[in-house]
Amino acid sequence: MANVLLTHSYFLQFDPKQWKQQQPYAPLGTMYAAAVLRESGHTIALHDTMFSTTAEEIAPVVEREHPQYLVIYDDGFNYLTKMCLTNMREAAFKMAKIAKQKGCKVIVSSSDSTDHPNEYIDHGADYIIIGEGEMTLLELINDIEKDGKSIETIQGLAYKKDGQLILNNKREVLKNLDNLPMPAWDLINITPYKEAWITNWGYFSINMATTRGCPFKCNWCAKPIYGNRYNSRSPKNVTEELIYLKTHFNPDHIWFCDDIFGLKPMWVKEFADILEQMNTKIPFKIQCRADLLLQENFILALAKAGCESVWMGAESGSQKILDAMDKGTKVSQIYEATRLLKKHHIKPAFFLQFGYPGETMEDIRDTIKMLLTLMPSDIGISVSYPLPGTLFYERVKNELKQKANWTDSDELVLLFKNTYPPEFYKQLHRFVHKIYKGKQALISLENILKRPLSMSYRELKNGLSILYYFPASYIYKWKMLTHEKFYSS
Repeated sequence: MANVLLTHSYFLQFDPKQWKQQQPYAPLGTMYAAAVLRESGHTIALHDTMFSTTAEEIAPVVEREHPQYLVIYDDGFNYLTKMCLTNMREAAFKMAKIAKQKGCKVIVSSSDSTDHPNEYIDHGADYIIIGEGEMTLLELINDIEKDGKSIETIQGLAYKKDGQLILNNKREVLKNLDNLPMPAWDLINITPYKEAWITNWGYFSINMATTRGCPFKCNWCAKPIYGNRYNSRSPKNVTEELIYLKTHFNPDHIWFCDDIFGLKPMWVKEFADILEQMNTKIPFKIQCRADLLLQENFILALAKAGCESVWMGAESGSQKILDAMDKGTKVSQIYEATRLLKKHHIKPAFFLQFGYPGETMEDIRDTIKMLLTLMPSDIGISVSYPLPGTLFYERVKNELKQKANWTDSDELVLLFKNTYPPEFYKQLHRFVHKIYKGKQALISLENILKRPLSMSYRELKNGLSILYYFPASYIYKWKMLTHEKFYSS
């Protein structure tokens, strides 16, 4: 049996926005791969780079563990890894080089290596896993340990032979996820995660996945790992892991990091019933689509299970832009889903996206109007970001010759020519945040005036923040419109 060292290439400190936010989640995908290899008898170690300061920190780990294989296996459940940030790519290259110098075979599984296998092989990788990786990784290591004569038959694998890139046949995704072992939580030092959450947020959140894939076809969404198929663990299987986490780590909160949670309403109902029977209920947040949140029974089941907040891919308040994205949702559905969630005391949160090709100032105003009318509990704003494998990418790829990836998740550079210049969208991002926060502050002030004797320090602080946010919003609005007028003239 083989001696394998697994790691991943997401370094929290290399992503300044996320480092400042301090909401780290363990590398779930890496832990699944470790569990599968260990269940098959291989000796496993895991080097978690989440809190590392340099890629070179893997060198003493390689010295200590003497692995035959270094597997850089990124967490496909972490949406930040799908962004293929160049900071993380460079870190992966460095780790591969260090391992090669120590005589390891290097295997890489990530969204970025799937998109750029040649680059990773040129920087030290021997094999690239394409798509869902656990079974491919297991078959590859087993075959090399045996005689290495069946490499060409292993599905989902890329490598070079005689200087030419070889792409083996595609591997079908796993259908029965209950057959997978539980992620190797014991290989992760959970302490720094817990400390980051408690220190900065006052509670501890931990991540889980109940599904893989997404069947919807938004034309800007890259799905290099799990694709358009959608497969789910059983409610019983998920509950077993939830109980394990509660017993061993005692989290205050769960982040179900599925692309789409609860696609089948009856799944959520069964999940809620099992949790009630087991007397196990932990507040959680999910991601979902507006059109899936229109059935009140579904919302009731989410509330019963403990759902605290729902991140909705709202994207835009303009129907024209939603249609251009092939989103398959209506602006009216965003309004109705938000109403239903609030009715049942679940906090709606919006992902918003500006800069999609063809977006005009009128479309932007529609999005801002929707935001300030519905006032979700939180927002995440990005600009349109073309990634390989998407129709959107194919439309603009000829404009990506100088730069095709962001350095970190807060770079927010528009990489293609659009209605307005890149600097306009940077100012727009800041303006929308400030005007939204200002409206939140105004709501806090109104609540204070209704019950001044029972206000909390937090409410007072939020209310007084209006003194910053409203003036700041006008400054960024002026900057934004200055760029827009200059570009239009």
